[in-house]
Amino acid sequence: MYISFPKDRQPAPFPDDAGDPPTPPLDPPRRRIGRRGMLIALAAALLIAFAGYRWFGGSEAQADAAPPPTVTVASPLQRDIIEYEDFTGRFEASQAVEIRPRVSGQLVGVHFRDGDLVRRGQLLFTIDERPFRAALTEAQARLAEAQSALALANSEYARAARLVDDEAVSREEVESLAAAVRSRTAQVAAAQAVVRQRALDLEFTRVRAPISGRVSDRRIDSGNIVAANESLLTTVLSLDPIHFAFDGSEALHLKAMRERQAGGEAATEVEIRLQDEADYAWRGRVDFSDNAIDPGSGTLRARAVVDNPGHFLTPGMFGEMRLASGSARPALLIPDAAVQTDQARKIVLVVQPDGTVAARPVEIGARIGSLRSIRAGLSPNDRVVVEGVQYAQPGSQVNVRRTRIAPPAEPADAAARTPQPAPAASHATLAG
Repeated sequence: MYISFPKDRQPAPFPDDAGDPPTPPLDPPRRRIGRRGMLIALAAALLIAFAGYRWFGGSEAQADAAPPPTVTVASPLQRDIIEYEDFTGRFEASQAVEIRPRVSGQLVGVHFRDGDLVRRGQLLFTIDERPFRAALTEAQARLAEAQSALALANSEYARAARLVDDEAVSREEVESLAAAVRSRTAQVAAAQAVVRQRALDLEFTRVRAPISGRVSDRRIDSGNIVAANESLLTTVLSLDPIHFAFDGSEALHLKAMRERQAGGEAATEVEIRLQDEADYAWRGRVDFSDNAIDPGSGTLRARAVVDNPGHFLTPGMFGEMRLASGSARPALLIPDAAVQTDQARKIVLVVQPDGTVAARPVEIGARIGSLRSIRAGLSPNDRVVVEGVQYAQPGSQVNVRRTRIAPPAEPADAAARTPQPAPAASHATLAG
């Protein structure tokens, strides 16, 4: 139940407290527009404007497409090449001899200068020969004594042999004289052997070079006592021809053996260059390979013979050798920079007739200057990307600019070879 009053008779509001002033009436609430509402209104306006633009015939703006990149292409260069296998090794003397005396005695002469080139039979050392000459004279005297005794035994046997038929001498005595002759003959032979031995000892007092080559320094000076077959006097190395020793892999050995089984001839001609040479200036031939493969390294020891008439090559020198792996064969050559690596394979980018780029897997061969031979994967008519490889992506469109691959430069003549720079001097002083 409630009581209503007319508007003109509504009672006044009761104060909360007798002492408090009356509460004024409340103002009506204001409506405020926040930031979120403004964003919603702006988005609605843009949507309306866009719809109107499309309604009245507007079209979507399109950006101009970038032109395809331009790359340089060339067809592979066709040439006949000879592929080589590379080896490293060192030069060795073809003969090396240690000079030791055959007799003991005092060294009284040295007849060479250290490091000289000597000829076979040239006198190198002299040992005091006086004891050996005296021994030879004694042996010769003993030989003369034995020869005299033999002559007497022969004479006695001859007389007895004439008297045996007249029964003036018994056969037993004749047989005894015959035995004496045989004994004296043996004594003469023994004395002759002693004379030859003493003559050899006298000859051995003059130590000569057994081979031609370069002699080392003397290891013992004059005046020292040397022992037979023990004291090292010097060494002689034969330098012309000289050997180049190297190790080849088991795979290369198998390759050579397969070629021989197929009726071909394994290559034996080699070319060698020294560490300060740019070109392969020295020629030789393989003349030996070992009879077993080293199980530790899996390599086969081999050597090549190189002519060295000027004795320029020295044992112990390091060299790089190349051995032809077959006869000349046709090959396709492209710049080595055009070959890329894609994980475990080699690829070359080619431009197809429709202008798209394709990645072509290839099998590479040897490098010739700045070019690389391609064994498989390319044809002579392919357009290989040689410049601008970074702009060519497989499957993309490109513009092409054609060029030609320049042939590799021919090696310079042997007389015009330019050696690599020699090591710099450790220090220097002012002249004058």
